[in-house]
Amino acid sequence: MDGFHYDDMVLQARGTLPRKGAPHTFDTGGLLSVLKRIRADDGEEVAVPVFDRSIEIARAGARIIGPEARLIIAEGNYLILDEPRWKPVAAMFDQTVFIDVPENVLRERLSARWAHYTPEQRVHKLEENDLPNMRLVISNSQPADFRLNTI
Repeated sequence: MDGFHYDDMVLQARGTLPRKGAPHTFDTGGLLSVLKRIRADDGEEVAVPVFDRSIEIARAGARIIGPEARLIIAEGNYLILDEPRWKPVAAMFDQTVFIDVPENVLRERLSARWAHYTPEQRVHKLEENDLPNMRLVISNSQPADFRLNTI
């Protein structure tokens, strides 16, 4: 899913760069198109974008899904989000899993992800974007077929 982040230039022009990673900062139509192509199972390979965290940019066509692939696992926070832009995406999956992680554990993991930021930047990133996004996922996702409790 992260390969479908809008580019920083698009987010900057829209005034949403500080919220990069929030549900509205993804190209759900592009993701849906790729999922439909994969589901078509027409014998053709499908190029998909991959998010490169080292440069914080999605790289177009960075991975190829060949026609021999029989099981596709899509991962992402918003894939079963109960919102109009995301519902068509959720409808593409045969099975869904919600991985339930306690908020304190997620806070630690997210804080470690942004360890290269100053303490003030890290707090801002967590409190103004990442944690509100996490709370949205917990409170506003469609029921998953399976729920995996961790820790």
